Amino acid sequence: MILGIQILGALFGLFMIYYSFLSFKRKEFRKGEFIVWIFLWISFMIVTLFPNLLNPFIETLSLARRMDFYVILGFIFLIGLGFYSYRISRKNQEKIENIVREIAVKKEK
Repeated sequence: MILGIQILGALFGLFMIYYSFLSFKRKEFRKGEFIVWIFLWISFMIVTLFPNLLNPFIETLSLARRMDFYVILGFIFLIGLGFYSYRISRKNQEKIENIVREIAVKKEK
């Protein structure tokens, strides 16, 4: 039996797929990024609608509840996302520093 929260989760997944598609059309995502996001949202919808698919993972990891698994996955995802964001910001900072150096050298001449 599908619960109301599962329907809400599936609707959220569909909305995010649509939003990802719009972002791809606006050229805010590259093709690879778009495919990754679509895969993640479809996976989210499958896990939301059929939570028992996770039982083998939960039993293998000796977790008491599915929610523990979701929390662990959430932390892993957020840590990875934070590292990726840091890496991108460092690259941008280095590019800005190089541009500022070039402008300073040109002004000095």
